[in-house]
Amino acid sequence: MHEQEQAEIRLEFARLKQEHADFDAAIEAMITTGCDPLQIQRMKKKKLVIKDRLKHLEDRIIPDIIA
Repeated sequence: MHEQEQAEIRLEFARLKQEHADFDAAIEAMITTGCDPLQIQRMKKKKLVIKDRLKHLEDRIIPDIIA
């Protein structure tokens, strides 16, 4: 993997990590204010999609090491 590509992946990873944290804070605020449970569930699904994308990027950054 080229350094440029690795840097782009790390940048995307950092952006998604922040977005995941933002969703977490938003969900907590929604729960605290007693928001509609359906809206909260939708936000949790979006957060899960971001988490899956983070895992995929992490797998690309960290190479598999066969022991």
